[in-house]
Amino acid sequence: MSDPSEPVLIDPQDEPIIDTFDLVFLISAGLIAVLYLFRDTIFGAKKSPALPPPVPVSKPPLKKDKNFIKKMRNTDKNVVLFYGSQTGTAEDYASRLAKEGLQRFGLKTMTIDVEDCDMTLLDEFPEDCLAFFLMATYGEGEPTDDAIEFWELLNSDNPEFSQGISIEDKPLSSLRYVVFALGNKTYEHFNAVGRLVDAKLSEFGATRIGERGEGDDDGSLEEDFLGWKEDMWKAVCDTMNIDPNEAQNHGTRISAYKITELENYDNDSVFYGELSEHALNGGTRATYDAKNPFPSAITASRELFNSTERNCVHMELDITGSGLYYQSGDHVAVWPMNPEQDVYRLLKVLGLWEKKDTVVTIESTDPSASKKHPFPVPTTYATIFRNYLDINSPASRQFIATLANYAPTEEGKSRLTTLGQDKEAYRIEVAESHLTLGEVLELICSNGKPLDSIPLDLIIETLPRLQCRYYSISSTSKVTPTSIHITATVLRYQPQTAPKKTVYGLATNYIHQVHHKLNNIEHPDTSPYYLYSGPRDKYYDDTTNTIKFAIHVRNTNFKLPKNLKIPVVMVGPGTGVAPFRGFVIERAKYKSEGDVIGDTVLFFGCRKRDEDFLYAKEFDELFSALGETGNDAKNMARDVNNVLIQIAQTCGGMDENSAIAYVKDLRSRGRYQED
Repeated sequence: MSDPSEPVLIDPQDEPIIDTFDLVFLISAGLIAVLYLFRDTIFGAKKSPALPPPVPVSKPPLKKDKNFIKKMRNTDKNVVLFYGSQTGTAEDYASRLAKEGLQRFGLKTMTIDVEDCDMTLLDEFPEDCLAFFLMATYGEGEPTDDAIEFWELLNSDNPEFSQGISIEDKPLSSLRYVVFALGNKTYEHFNAVGRLVDAKLSEFGATRIGERGEGDDDGSLEEDFLGWKEDMWKAVCDTMNIDPNEAQNHGTRISAYKITELENYDNDSVFYGELSEHALNGGTRATYDAKNPFPSAITASRELFNSTERNCVHMELDITGSGLYYQSGDHVAVWPMNPEQDVYRLLKVLGLWEKKDTVVTIESTDPSASKKHPFPVPTTYATIFRNYLDINSPASRQFIATLANYAPTEEGKSRLTTLGQDKEAYRIEVAESHLTLGEVLELICSNGKPLDSIPLDLIIETLPRLQCRYYSISSTSKVTPTSIHITATVLRYQPQTAPKKTVYGLATNYIHQVHHKLNNIEHPDTSPYYLYSGPRDKYYDDTTNTIKFAIHVRNTNFKLPKNLKIPVVMVGPGTGVAPFRGFVIERAKYKSEGDVIGDTVLFFGCRKRDEDFLYAKEFDELFSALGETGNDAKNMARDVNNVLIQIAQTCGGMDENSAIAYVKDLRSRGRYQED
């Protein structure tokens, strides 16, 4: 969704002109840099650097076999659904299409992350098969983390595929493909990754089947997807010589997962919310990332708002000994959990309450599946809903339509059928009212009886994995190399379509509850309650009142100019000011060390200066040290791009097209950045 606190970093300086002085300065700087790099050798060692020491690294894991062509042949598949996903949505859509293709049309499907594939093998793709590409766009037209290698392959000056055929000779002429792009229209480069994948595949000789689908997360991504896929399936059936009318009821439902309750197990091997094998068993692995988050102790937490209605929390996370390193402008991921109220609701409505602590293992029934297990197993029913599945988001319209088949009464079936088929009814009653799966199922419970007819494997197959939430880091490693700061506004609101209900943001309310606990503040009974003690109570030490979050760092391109003399203009209303706090602290630090710093200007905004002026006293001190002043922008900076265009027209004498091109050029050269 669009973020009204979206920060913008602007570098107003024209290109520098290199004169004799500049040349001498650069050569001198280079010599100084060499002397600095080898200072310990030349001058003898000084005090230890501020960066944390490296952690011993264990032997790297065995490399995966990325030959998807061989896997297709070995498992007799004729449709491959590739996905590039940052938050799990593209992966979820790929899984849903694979299931639908199998059950409606008899297609032999498999889903796979592009990160797990050698995409240079696309030139060997069988002519009688079909490839789907579900590609999300992250940030300002960037690929998702798992799609970076594929992106670089397509964008290279001379892409090389496995057969060595030149691009001019169309190496992908045997490839037939379908593409669905996911993005957000509030960003300039809307669906840039999906569009580029489409364009490059076509340029290299591949043939697209049907129209390219485009989903907008700022509108209704789900409706965009549902509206696109019906015409897409018609085109696919035509290509694969399938009669869609005869294929509508192809076979019965096939369970995607086999669930086995265990009576004999080693409790030390059971996952109670751990996100990785390393988190469960320990060891010496040094790499903490999205697949193995670091348990970071919270060393400080304070309220930033002076308000009885709204909250904003400043937290400081200790990364000592983790091997994690960050720079100002980077993001930190916080892995949340679902609130106990939602966990209990689902366990009860599905008839699992009495055996919530039963240990189960879950395994894919498809031998070709890229993931044998949907999440770490063995685990418990309660843990599945608490830590591994996203049960806090609104239930999808397609899933509600499927659930109608399991309603215990005709009235319940009719209610779910309406919500599953009527777009407007779904929008009002589910999407805008933020009706979760548990709340939807409560609507059709007959006399409070559990809905034990709904297959749990269907829920596991359909609900996406619980994902981390990213926050702009509001500190700088120049000053606090072993501490990451975050600034989080607590999300809660009453939907217009359900004014008596309060919707709570999942991660920010988790942060808020932990803030209460650390500061001995009574937590409201009406607010969500989270099991902050974590797996096996490892995240809470009651003797020291210490709580940990599972985190990892994601590097970004949102950076200050390397030349400290370049003036910088920053625009970040609300919590959009978070990364700029780190930038301002960093420039103030450099100035305190004697460096010459260019003008530093920050435009920020708040609703009420005496309630939500973030870091007011701190910014006064920092800008005083810099010899600058902050500026209150009052209003949201979402239209900064348009204002820059207007400035270029008014002050630069440009026409509209020239002004647009000028601002785009600033962006392409990294002198105008958005986070």
